[in-house]
Amino acid sequence: MKDVMGIIYTGEGDALLRELTITRAIAALPVASRYRVIDFLVSSMVNGGIKNIGVIMQKNYHSLMDHLGSGKEWDLHGKINGLHILPPFLTRENVGLYPGILDALRSNTNYLIRSKQETVVLSNSTIIYNAKMDELIKFHQESGADVTLLYTKDPSMKREESGTYISVDERQTVTDIEVDPTQPSCENTYMQVLVIRKELMRELVDKAVAHGLHSMDRDVLQTLVREGHATVKAYEYKGLCWRIDSVQSFFKFNMDILDTEKRKGIFRDDMPVFTKVRDEMPAYYGGNCTMVNSLVADGCQIEGIVENSVLFRGVKIAPNAHVKNCIIMQDGQVHEGAYIENCILDKQAVIKRNSRLIGPQAYPIVIAKDVVV
Repeated sequence: MKDVMGIIYTGEGDALLRELTITRAIAALPVASRYRVIDFLVSSMVNGGIKNIGVIMQKNYHSLMDHLGSGKEWDLHGKINGLHILPPFLTRENVGLYPGILDALRSNTNYLIRSKQETVVLSNSTIIYNAKMDELIKFHQESGADVTLLYTKDPSMKREESGTYISVDERQTVTDIEVDPTQPSCENTYMQVLVIRKELMRELVDKAVAHGLHSMDRDVLQTLVREGHATVKAYEYKGLCWRIDSVQSFFKFNMDILDTEKRKGIFRDDMPVFTKVRDEMPAYYGGNCTMVNSLVADGCQIEGIVENSVLFRGVKIAPNAHVKNCIIMQDGQVHEGAYIENCILDKQAVIKRNSRLIGPQAYPIVIAKDVVV
């Protein structure tokens, strides 16, 4: 893996997450009680032996920078390689928002040139997975492919009018690519992870950007497959994965993690998921509290009833408060006598005494950061 580097693009698709992504990128979304979405992506690369990882950021990247820090939690704070934060270069023309991943890669050409690795694993940040990157890279090298795409057959990953889907023959060669089809006809969902030789990627990016193109999937990969100028292979990921592209999908992932089998499937002993450490006191459970099938992080104070919920660090549930099917992010508070069901509370949100909030399970209520209800 000494000859492989990783790049994570934290750019697109946050509009449908509404209040949750006003001040943060999708990659910085808190999930599973104490993690962020990007933890799974960085950990997959680190577990696969990749030691040089660049994170390309866009607007609202301060939360992500604070979380990643120097990269020491992922053992990425070396002198030569390590974790590289790549914020946008701001000018009057560039206000911190890349039109597409091709523009982001073009803007970070200097980082690519400085990096000594010859192969790149390029990942987007809207899909949570825990993949064996070393096996993906080994397949890429042994197959002799110019580009290798990671895909899944999981039907829950398909979306109408959104996503990229591929057809693969018996030799794992990609024969067709669909981008944002109304009804996907290809059975395989491309997971926005690819392996490519660095110089080939730079050549393709420069040529595409010079012609005013922005999309890797539509403008580069489709062209390669259609014209046959490069060999595009595909490697199947057989583990669990989730696409975080809406409030509903974010809510579903956190609720799925409450299932023991699914939690073991994504948090594997042989492939740990690392995250930023925050030193807190252990969670406190009052004598009259009731806990049912919930994830509770350190620093919480639970004195009421909590059912099927995910509580992040520092959450306080007062006596006689009832929390059901909810996600409560860091330092949230539910005061005495309040009842909330199917709600997502962002950081430092407060539910006042005797309040009652019940959202439909298919469309949970979202309380923005620092809001008092």
